[in-house]
Amino acid sequence: MTDTHHAHRHDHPRERHPEEEAAGTPSEYWDARYRRSERIWSGAPNAALVRESADLVPGSALDLGCGEGADAVWLARQGWRVTGVDISEVALGRAAEHAREAGVAERIEWRRQDLADGLPDGGHQLVSAHFLHSEVELPRERILRGAAEAVAPGGVLLVVGHTGVPHWSAQPERAVALPDPDEVLAALDLPAGDWETLRKEETERTGTDPEGRPMVWVDSVLKLRRLR
Repeated sequence: MTDTHHAHRHDHPRERHPEEEAAGTPSEYWDARYRRSERIWSGAPNAALVRESADLVPGSALDLGCGEGADAVWLARQGWRVTGVDISEVALGRAAEHAREAGVAERIEWRRQDLADGLPDGGHQLVSAHFLHSEVELPRERILRGAAEAVAPGGVLLVVGHTGVPHWSAQPERAVALPDPDEVLAALDLPAGDWETLRKEETERTGTDPEGRPMVWVDSVLKLRRLR
């Protein structure tokens, strides 16, 4: 996802598989996680990305924690040139196949990279970080500050995440950061006068719990434009 470094687009919490428990590094953990099934995520783009990019002119986009590539492929279909970054080689292989099937492979560059070690070069009109949460070590705030630095003047930073653990979920073994939009903005520690807040709110989306019962997720959405 890279939540450490993987952008974790999970819909349902789960118990760890023995292969994941035995993984020695974040990349080994995430590769083991993806090998457990042929597909983890739905293949559809995140709703917040679709909604919040509707008013943007396509240019260069950076998708942090791209996973199996749904967001990157959707952006490429809208005319963006996309760099998709993830720590998992398994996930990136699936993402590349998704892009080939969608006919947009030439518009996307896939990079295997641990975001804890740094981000690709900046100058992007859109930097997107969706559900950058992890049960393994993840310097989330430092990564998001790097994401802000990767935005070109006039470009947009979009950070979306969960704001709480659902009622039916066991608490994770490691504390997982689930900040609200104000906390995300404060942690970015952006220079005064350099950024404009376009959206800062909590939004609801419907889904189902592991038993198939309807439920509501609450997500944090922060959309900022870099002025200089």
